Amino acid sequence: MSKILIIDDEQELVSLLEDELTAQGHEVLTAYDGQQGIILAKQQPDLIILDIMMPEVNGFDVCRVIRDDVLCPILFLSARQSEKDKIQGLTLGGDDYVTKPFGLGELLAKVEANLRREQRSQYMINENKQSKLYFGTLSIDIKGRSVKIADETIALTKYQYDIVELLALHAGQVFSREHIYEKVWGYDSEGDSSTVVEHIKKIRAKFAMVTPAVEYISTVWGIGYKWNR
Repeated sequence: MSKILIIDDEQELVSLLEDELTAQGHEVLTAYDGQQGIILAKQQPDLIILDIMMPEVNGFDVCRVIRDDVLCPILFLSARQSEKDKIQGLTLGGDDYVTKPFGLGELLAKVEANLRREQRSQYMINENKQSKLYFGTLSIDIKGRSVKIADETIALTKYQYDIVELLALHAGQVFSREHIYEKVWGYDSEGDSSTVVEHIKKIRAKFAMVTPAVEYISTVWGIGYKWNR
């Protein structure tokens, strides 16, 4: 059973989703405004369904406030269908974007797909005290903070390793370069997110020296980067 938080000011829609998700065995938390959603997000849900167009505190603002403390998938709901809005949602740390009106089956399928992806990531880390991640011939030793391709150790700097670990632990999730910078360097660091671009170039070059045909880190144009599963 997963804990799912719904943040939406349309009470009929929230009630419908709550009934459907509860019937599927999930625990459901509900919030009808952004501020209440921020408070409930502290309960660390496994997934958040977040409406964008809410009064006072909109969905983008909610995501901006909670994203650094909540790593679970966030699915945006919105009547806005422009590419600009979708890019903004994903750049802020959203994992998916569903436009209203939507088919209930489509939304529920996206919920389950994102939960499965998150569970796979957690399984690799937690089950049987596993401390290594594997992506084909590439392996990441989390405890040892090292990366190997086949049997060759890839010499990464501290920041390069931290970027690799962050992306690999959330394989498939898109991170903006600003989000990567804040996670790896911290809020108080002097500098800017452009350094992320240079570090990823160097990481790719080091990987390519061993496996030139494999792309582990993809650029999602206009948004950021993701680790390929």
